[in-house]
Amino acid sequence: MQYALIFAEPATEFQKRNDPAAAPAYWGAWTGYIGAMRAAGVMTGGHGLEPPILATTLRLRDGQRHVQDGPYADSKEQLGGFVAIEVPDLDTALEWASRSPAAAVGSVEIRPILLAPADA
Repeated sequence: MQYALIFAEPATEFQKRNDPAAAPAYWGAWTGYIGAMRAAGVMTGGHGLEPPILATTLRLRDGQRHVQDGPYADSKEQLGGFVAIEVPDLDTALEWASRSPAAAVGSVEIRPILLAPADA
């Protein structure tokens, strides 16, 4: 079964990415976590994301494009990245999600990946 692990972090975690004092620990935790998934052979893809301040949101209403700078919603937790994993079941996906650095400071959404039909 394939799952997306979608990581949400508070703004304070995004700030650590470029803080000379905090960045080594921040990136070290993520490097260790991603490395463990790769070593276990469960990770099939994924990427970190730039901060939400760099996002652009598009809505199409009545045939008109509405473009807004910034993320869709203002919230305490912001999308920081995602990985795709292939594991036997939800319990295994939950185990990998619980090991994420984001789980302790933000959240991890575990969502089954919708695969295209074989005849598509």
